[in-house]
Amino acid sequence: MSLPLEGLAAVVTGAARGLGRAEALELARLGAAVVVNDHGQPGRDGSGEASAAPAEEVAAEIRKTGGTALAHTGDVADFQQARALVELAIEEFGKLDVLVNNAGILRDRMVFSMTEDEWDSVIRVHLKGHFNTTRFASAHWRERSKAAGRPVYGRIVNTSSEAFLAGSAGQPNYAAAKGGIVGLTTSTALALAKYGVTANAICPRARTRMTEDVFPDVSDSGLDPLAPDHVAPLVGYLASPAAARVNGQLLVVHGGMVAIVERPRVQAQFDSKQETFSYGELDAVLTQHYADTKGETFAAAEVLGLKRR
Repeated sequence: MSLPLEGLAAVVTGAARGLGRAEALELARLGAAVVVNDHGQPGRDGSGEASAAPAEEVAAEIRKTGGTALAHTGDVADFQQARALVELAIEEFGKLDVLVNNAGILRDRMVFSMTEDEWDSVIRVHLKGHFNTTRFASAHWRERSKAAGRPVYGRIVNTSSEAFLAGSAGQPNYAAAKGGIVGLTTSTALALAKYGVTANAICPRARTRMTEDVFPDVSDSGLDPLAPDHVAPLVGYLASPAAARVNGQLLVVHGGMVAIVERPRVQAQFDSKQETFSYGELDAVLTQHYADTKGETFAAAEVLGLKRR
C-alpha cells in the first residue's frame, strides 16, 4: 500500500524546531521527500548567529528513518534565497509539490512602544517570507501546467495565528503579519486553482520556542495537549491528494481539535433614509446597535474557545 505523499517533494520553512520540525517529520512519514529549511538563528526574535546544524539535524533524522531529506539554511525573507530554496527542491527532486510556510520570529511590544525595526523585522520574516517562497513555487506550478496543458499537483499550507483572529495586545506586528498571511492565502488560492494548486492557512496553538512564556510546560503524563504533534497531521492532510477540494480555507488546530473558520459575514446592515448618511443618522443607528449587542465583537472567537493573548 502506497503512502499518501509518496512520490511528492516538499519544502518546509522554519523546520528545525517546534511546529516546522513536526511538520517536516510528518510529511516524510507520509512518503514525501523534504527540504528542511531553517536559518538556524537561536533567538526567537531572530537574533544570534545563523547555523546549518538545526536544519541538518532534522534532515538527518528523516534519513535515519528511511526517508529522503536535505537541509537548506537560507533566509526565506530574502527574495533570492527563497528562490534558491525552491530551485534546490526542483533540482534535487525534479519538481516541487508541497510548500509549507512556517518560518517566523517574535518581537513583542505594545503598539505605543514598538520601534520601526521591531515592526519591519516581524513583517519581513512572516509575511514577506511567506510571499517569497509562494512567488517562486507558484511560478514553477504555472510553468509546469502550461507545458503539460493541464492542471498539475500543488499544495501550499501557510501558518497564520489566533493572534489575527482574536487580537493580541502586545503583538501588533505579529497579528498584522498573520492577518496578511490569510489575505495572501486566499488571493493565492483564487489565482492558482486553475493550475491544480490549493492554498490554505492554519492557526496552530502549540507550545514551541516562540510560545514558551504563553503556554507554560505541563508535567502530566501522555501527549502534551499543546504539542506540535497535534498540528502536524492536519498539515499532512492538507498536503495530500485527499484535500483536493480544500482551497482558500482557514483552520484552527490544537490538542486533537480542528475548527473550520468561516469567512467574515455581515452582522447588520443599515440603509440611509436620505441620499447619504448624516452624522446624526449614523449616531442613531450605530450607537444603538453596539449598545444592543454589548460589544460582542469577538463572539466567533469565543465560540471556538479562543483567547485573546
